[in-house]
Amino acid sequence: MNRLQQIETFVAVAQRGSLSAAAAAEGVSPTVISRRLAALEARLGVKLLVRTTRRLALTFEGNAFLEDSQRILDDLRNAEDAVSLGGVKASGHVRLTAPAGFGRRHVAPLLPEFLRNNPDVTISLELSDGLADIVSDAIDLAVRIGRLDDSSLVGLQLAQNHRVVVASPAYLERAGTPSIPADLARHDCLTFGNYGNQARGWQFSVNGELVAMRVSGRLQSNDGSVLHDWALAGLGLAWRSLWEVGADLSTGRLVTVLDDYRTPANAIYALFPARRQLPLRVRMLIDHLKHHYGSAAYWSASGGSTETNRPVADAA
Repeated sequence: MNRLQQIETFVAVAQRGSLSAAAAAEGVSPTVISRRLAALEARLGVKLLVRTTRRLALTFEGNAFLEDSQRILDDLRNAEDAVSLGGVKASGHVRLTAPAGFGRRHVAPLLPEFLRNNPDVTISLELSDGLADIVSDAIDLAVRIGRLDDSSLVGLQLAQNHRVVVASPAYLERAGTPSIPADLARHDCLTFGNYGNQARGWQFSVNGELVAMRVSGRLQSNDGSVLHDWALAGLGLAWRSLWEVGADLSTGRLVTVLDDYRTPANAIYALFPARRQLPLRVRMLIDHLKHHYGSAAYWSASGGSTETNRPVADAA
């Protein structure tokens, strides 16, 4: 049995989560997939997958072998891409993760066009406001906002991001308008609590220095769109991105406060593990996102807004 075929089958099963899904993608029966996996495990002398009636799970050895196998297949596809069709045909699977709110609005809608232009590519999009472990979770590409802390990852900037503190006019009429960041201590602030990348606090520029202020309130949520809805309902102040609240600001449903203390723009990044060569399908997906995010017309059409007419993004 072809060793490369066994490795390709193992990777397909690990990525798709089941024998039947991998079999459907390859156009063979699940029995054939099972036979290939059994032959691979027998040849290696280790168990790679634990199969139950409900799910598949990688063993410790399976996780290590998956990372090496993906790299081998990526290198092979890159070598083939370099000499076929002018090096512009991408193929294979991409595991992509993004913040939930931003991913729903500005990642998911762009993927159908990319797949139409690259019919041999498949994508799984995972939306979460938590920070996935890109390396251990075998994620090919992550969309992240703000400061990059992990030196084992490579980051390419896709767009700028601006954040503002907002509230409804009704809330400000009832609770008053904060004039300095310290005033937030007496306000209901709609927060993620200790969840996600706002756990450090809301950020402000005070006397030229970046200050992170821990705020609190009676309502917390791990979903940014819920915080947005609560702000519209007059339940408190929220620290949101202009792409999310721009339309509400233009209609007066929300207003900004503490604008004199707004921090400079940060950025939205495409992050991926440091590798010798990025797979063509991932490089092309990054280029696709950057092409759209780099257009002011894109943000205008999608309801985003910036004071500088520069593209913006959100950390949820």
